[in-house]
Amino acid sequence: MIAQNAPVKISGKVIEGTSQQALEYATVKLLHAQNDQLITGTTTAADGTFTLETEAADYYLEIGFIGFMAKTIKDFKITNGSVELGNIALSEDTETLDEVVVQGEKSQTVFKLDKRVFNVGQDLSSTGASALEVLNNVPSVTVNIEGQIRLRGSAGVQILIDGKPSVLTSEQGNALGTLTADMIESIEVITNPSAKYEASGTSGIINIILKKEEKRGLNGSVTLNTGVPNNHSLGFSVNNRTEKFNLFSQLGVGHRTFPEQYKNINRNLADSTTINSGGESEKNETFFNVILGTDYHINPQNVLSLTGSFAYELETEYSDTDFSALDRSNTLTSQWNRNEVTEATNPKYQYELQYKKNFERHEDQMLLFSAIGSFFGKDQSSEFENTPLSGEEALSGRQLTQNNFQQGEYTFKLDYTHPFSDRITLETGAQYLITDVSNDYAISNWADVRWVEIPELTNVFDYNQKVLGVYGTGAFEGDKFGVKLGLRLENTDLSTLLVDGNQANNQNFTNLFPTVHTSYKVLDNFSMQAGYSRRISRPRLFDLNPFFNIRNNFAISTGNPELMPEYTDSYEVNGIFDQWPVSLNAAVYYRYTTDVVEEVATFEDNISITMPVNVGTNQATGVEFNAKYDPTNWWSLNGDFNYNYFQREGTFETTEFDFKANQWSARMTTKFKLPASIDLEMTGNYQSAYQTFQSKVSGYLFADLGVRKKIMKGKTIVNLSVRDVFASRIFESETIQPSFYLYDYRLRGRFVTVGISYGFGKGEAMEFSGQKRF
Repeated sequence: MIAQNAPVKISGKVIEGTSQQALEYATVKLLHAQNDQLITGTTTAADGTFTLETEAADYYLEIGFIGFMAKTIKDFKITNGSVELGNIALSEDTETLDEVVVQGEKSQTVFKLDKRVFNVGQDLSSTGASALEVLNNVPSVTVNIEGQIRLRGSAGVQILIDGKPSVLTSEQGNALGTLTADMIESIEVITNPSAKYEASGTSGIINIILKKEEKRGLNGSVTLNTGVPNNHSLGFSVNNRTEKFNLFSQLGVGHRTFPEQYKNINRNLADSTTINSGGESEKNETFFNVILGTDYHINPQNVLSLTGSFAYELETEYSDTDFSALDRSNTLTSQWNRNEVTEATNPKYQYELQYKKNFERHEDQMLLFSAIGSFFGKDQSSEFENTPLSGEEALSGRQLTQNNFQQGEYTFKLDYTHPFSDRITLETGAQYLITDVSNDYAISNWADVRWVEIPELTNVFDYNQKVLGVYGTGAFEGDKFGVKLGLRLENTDLSTLLVDGNQANNQNFTNLFPTVHTSYKVLDNFSMQAGYSRRISRPRLFDLNPFFNIRNNFAISTGNPELMPEYTDSYEVNGIFDQWPVSLNAAVYYRYTTDVVEEVATFEDNISITMPVNVGTNQATGVEFNAKYDPTNWWSLNGDFNYNYFQREGTFETTEFDFKANQWSARMTTKFKLPASIDLEMTGNYQSAYQTFQSKVSGYLFADLGVRKKIMKGKTIVNLSVRDVFASRIFESETIQPSFYLYDYRLRGRFVTVGISYGFGKGEAMEFSGQKRF
């Protein structure tokens, strides 16, 4: 305790007592000596450092981190208005969780120079959630009912896992769903990536960081979920770390049901005839996944890691759709029912070998090499039966679709970081990514006694892409000013082949991708950042694959093997203000994109066929606000708002189109710490309507609710989550063109999940439980 009237700046570095490694996100609180009330606080940076400033007279410092014993500092030596505490070592708590006192929790969102880090552990409504649902709670990110991920309202997002590409992020079959919320440590949102990252993703990068326990000894947890509709799972996580080895594993099994209601309208404006359809579907999934891995600490400077994961899904899907045909006077002419039974198996596996070398010369000097192999398969068959109900033109008969999809992906990555000093750092490296796919698909009609394939809807689609990238970045970081310059070169060799007919599409191109990032510390609690990057969005496999989806054979979707990549120049300026208990981030951004990919519908014989096509250019100008306010130690508020105005220009089938439109989204989350160790979280989300090349997509408002109760002094946690409380998250779109009108409506409904998690050893109970996917 001290007595001091002049402002005092307090700084230090928090480290782990045993390993002397920096502790990121440690909680630092400055408290009144007389009444223990909070004066100000912060969390430590990636290098363990922190800085506080106060004009208070009597105070003391309290530093805590989960799994470590808290430390209190009351004696300070002031020199020229500053207190330099140096290294502050925290000792690991050797007792069980019954005696652990948690001094603080990670803040939900942490802002860094070129990214924002969203810490999943604070998201109570993630009970029973999948990775896709967790992403939908991340600032700037939205996930629609189909699982499409958008960043600041734009598609073209590159999804990474632990900083590397993964087959689990493939859009085929929502493979990302094999990641459950309890596996995720944090999610990084990078709207203007540096040249170190692969240039894919015109709107930016989302990097999912998986948990890896670092505490010594045996740690683990068991998680059990149940919910409505069917949402039952069991998860098991165990870790054992010694001085040389870190062994870790995660296991999950479960069963899920995903119901959906839908409605479609196809109207031919030329002859005023209409096809209406509507019904219900149900997808059932039984899944199993396991992750096994080990880190071998050869010595303090060298670590070798080997990780493997395997997931297997059994899918059954049913849909029951009623169709009706109306003539130009809106009179019913025929009715029929279309019934679907789908069965599929989806194996997925991935393995990674990683070598990391640190150097005694400097703690940030590092060499990192990784080799990753992965596989994703889908063997699916769907049988459809049309049953006439009335009218001579009612459809009848049976159809069969068969789809055997196999994707292999191999990534080789080398990164080297060389600090010339504490202020100047050079990074360089290379990556080689190989993606090899084969999709054997067929559509058949039932002809009396056997299935007869339809030649024009049956083929084998082969896809091979190789991307070689090399990069270099140089950074200077002073006390107030920092700058990071980078350049990345990528060569893309892409080939697709439709085997029947020998239709080949080969592309080979080389691009340069410059990046610039700057920062300026105006005040201790206020900084400005600016950045520029050039990005590419290569055609997604799903967009290239010409397989026809015929669940509704009057509203068919297919891919386009001749798609070209999008290119985007992205500019951004940020202001960050952080003064306990308020933190604010405001950004202004501009993106210019060429060869924009749009879903384009064509119409013939009352059948719409939707296909992605390169259509024109897009200019988007936007503003974004993120705020966090902690009015008391038991109540916090988080808010996010994003608005962008865009201008489209282009030509489709010799017809020029230009239009201007806007879209915006908002999210508000409030959290309460209630008596009896109960936490309550409520989140409201709004997505505005927006316009596309041909269509208008309606807006929607929905809410999530989460409750958490800690018992047995934190060893056991009980969770309740209600996602889409009012069943108001609806996808609805209208396409109005001169010759046709299309309407699409889909609703998933409310999901309620209860979970319980028990932690043993030195580990803690998980803050939420795991669901496979939406």
